Amino acid sequence: MGGAALAADIALVGLLPGRALVMIDGGKRQNLAVGEGTAQGVRLVAIESGVAVFEVDGKQRRIRIGQRVISSGASERPVTTLTADARGHFFTDGSINGVTMRFLVDTGATFISLGAADARRARIDAAKGTPAMTMTANGAVRVWRVKLTSVKVGGITLADVDATVHERDMPVVLLGMSFLNRMEIRRDGQSMTLTQRY
Repeated sequence: MGGAALAADIALVGLLPGRALVMIDGGKRQNLAVGEGTAQGVRLVAIESGVAVFEVDGKQRRIRIGQRVISSGASERPVTTLTADARGHFFTDGSINGVTMRFLVDTGATFISLGAADARRARIDAAKGTPAMTMTANGAVRVWRVKLTSVKVGGITLADVDATVHERDMPVVLLGMSFLNRMEIRRDGQSMTLTQRY
């Protein structure tokens, strides 16, 4: 390989016991066993409750069924590609302060927005934040403005990201513009590609 950084577009099509059905770089469907690799340098490391863990160029990528992730070499800007669900929403797994979260891409949200329980799991002390009001579908609600130490989505990790913590629990974390403004966003049908700008 000559030490060249690899790039792979990985789509997880399905999961079987100990195996994953994948498409690499838009090619034919491949049936990989845990520990098995492909000619493109993608290796299936593990399968965990609806998620396949791959290793590409020495880095691990966690992908859910129906999700696509573009793993780029270290010399390139980090990129991740999301696939819309049947209703056109873009859900993805990621983490806040190293704690796994379920995100919904929301370009109408100014900040990343977390419910109270998710904030506690991520060890965020909302009481140290700045009180504010925000408009939701249910009217004005009280929130606390905070800074997130790290936010990870696919192969992209950002530090010091503005967020709001709500008084109540929320079913998902809204991935708002405080994260998305630092991306180049490209829509292509049911796909959304995020490329880190800074």
